[in-house]
Amino acid sequence: MDQELQAKTPYKISERRYSVSHQMVTTAFELPGFRVVQNLGVVRGIVVRSRSIVVNIGAFVQTLVGGNIVAWTKLCEQTRSDAFEIMIEHATELGANGIVGARYDATEVSSGATEVLAYGTAVVVEALEGTNIYDS
Repeated sequence: MDQELQAKTPYKISERRYSVSHQMVTTAFELPGFRVVQNLGVVRGIVVRSRSIVVNIGAFVQTLVGGNIVAWTKLCEQTRSDAFEIMIEHATELGANGIVGARYDATEVSSGATEVLAYGTAVVVEALEGTNIYDS
């Protein structure tokens, strides 16, 4: 079990199996070359993060000179990535091999703390005949 990922989730997750690869997650409602054979329901990954005082001071200085606030950008990107990985773990636990309709949402839960939610629909898909998806 990836202890770092377990520490990021408020619930017990199963051993990492990754039946859902990153390439099988899409914002569309279908995966080209595949047919949905079972809909397993909504899956989600939730991460709540706060900004540290050190990051805030560095970001404040950067706002004075303008441009991209790198410290906050890195924090946001890491938080989205963590939420995405937890969503994949949730889909894996259900036995999915794909996620369709993937989305992100963010909500400020208190001053300085933001919830990032990655969600989508877990599905079981199979390759369509004649698409040569698995041929090498």
